[in-house]
Amino acid sequence: MDKLFNKYYDRLMQPLETKIFGRIRKQLLSKAKGKVLEIGSGTGINFLYYEFADQVIAIEPDPMMLEQSLIKAREATVPIEVVPGDAQKLPYPTNSFDSIVGTLVLCTIPDPAKALAEIHRVCKPEGTILIFEHVRLNHLVLGKIQDWLTPVWKRLCVGCHLNRNTLETVEQAGFRVVQTTSMCRELFLVIEARIK
Repeated sequence: MDKLFNKYYDRLMQPLETKIFGRIRKQLLSKAKGKVLEIGSGTGINFLYYEFADQVIAIEPDPMMLEQSLIKAREATVPIEVVPGDAQKLPYPTNSFDSIVGTLVLCTIPDPAKALAEIHRVCKPEGTILIFEHVRLNHLVLGKIQDWLTPVWKRLCVGCHLNRNTLETVEQAGFRVVQTTSMCRELFLVIEARIK
């Protein structure tokens, strides 16, 4: 199932990318400047939106998605290096990056708190963290439905959790949240954060 999902991910997501996500990515990634780390680059869908980055290092743990990222990196307007990697154990020195980007990825990382601790470590003190995620709805019924669906959804969609409270996890990781924007009835959240 993982191979099929990864192979057809871009096609499955195309309607959402066209109607909603593309606009969100463009706006969010216009804030990524300097030396950028992207965690979980997936198929490289973000790469065409980097305009102001000097350099992007994109890590991706899945070999099939990494291959797709490599193709899109060659078409990007900024230098992008795609490497295998795990956000929970980043192989970079402390204070290495000006901006760190994660889009629709913290839902799949087994331990997002550990990944955020690593992001905190490798981000420069004046750096920016840019996150776009789907989150658990703060609704009595709909939130419970997300909880109920998550075990099956994780198996179908390569470990994706429907019910994570990403904003709380970011705050607990020691970041100062500068701005949040919710959309689609609060199902999706864009977070801009900095080191406290």
